[in-house]
Amino acid sequence: MTAQERFQTLAEQPLIPVGSSGGKVGSSWSALKGVLAHRQMLGLLVRRDIKSRYKDSSLGFVWTLVRPLTQLAIFYFVMGKILGAERGIPEFAIYVYTGLTAYGLFSEIVGGGTSSIIMNAGLIKKIYLPREVFPLASVGSAGFNFLIQLVILLAATFALGSPPFSAEAIYFIPALLLLLVWGTAFAILLSAVNVYLRDVQYLVEVVLMLGMWASPIVYSWEMVKNITASHPWILEVYTNNPITLAVLGFQRVFWTAGHDNPMSAPPELMLRMLIAIGVGLIVLFFSQRVFARLQGNFAQEL
Repeated sequence: MTAQERFQTLAEQPLIPVGSSGGKVGSSWSALKGVLAHRQMLGLLVRRDIKSRYKDSSLGFVWTLVRPLTQLAIFYFVMGKILGAERGIPEFAIYVYTGLTAYGLFSEIVGGGTSSIIMNAGLIKKIYLPREVFPLASVGSAGFNFLIQLVILLAATFALGSPPFSAEAIYFIPALLLLLVWGTAFAILLSAVNVYLRDVQYLVEVVLMLGMWASPIVYSWEMVKNITASHPWILEVYTNNPITLAVLGFQRVFWTAGHDNPMSAPPELMLRMLIAIGVGLIVLFFSQRVFARLQGNFAQEL
């Protein structure tokens, strides 16, 4: 085939748009189809993130457990034994590790997603991919680490003779969805903003650190209720935080010692969680639209 014939063949090929389409809903649907069309690449990115995290490490995936177990040991001895928090919370170790497992998933999704575009600058400048695959890859790698920690949590409940086999297990799915929906929404939004404002990733680290202490992980929701008795609106704002709801949902599943205490969780917890999931889906939609608006100049900014 001559050069002229090759040019003619290329000229006859239909143009395929790689940007967002006109309508907002249509654009989001196009982005979703683009991600699904590149799902194999998404899987490769997830595996790459998991392997690169423990590359040249002798212990490998064991390090996934070191941080939460170290946090558990610190909180158990400092907060539980020295400060006496365990006196008001039965099976304090299970209670703390449940909260750490839930919050760890959200923290890894948001933290990894925020820096995902910058970390993949080489790929973004060389080839076309739906840019959303990069923060979504962070969701996948965080999910892998979460599964490992979840196995440890389940083993601990069996070791203490309180396996999570009860009607309360129904809270697991909405609690997990809360973490995934809100975590993905923030990861997509912040990954785009971080390209233009590089300080965002450091600010996110600080906010995530503070967010752990703003969730009922080393203290109970009942304690917050008692403290805010004179200002019930503060309790409502605190309780309806999606991360608080997710942590409370996980505690209803795995912390069986709290099932007999009606004060361990707010009333209508399931309804609150479902509403938060609905709001989270709306936030996720608008986060993707902001991402779509900002991604046009990613290559230039990187």
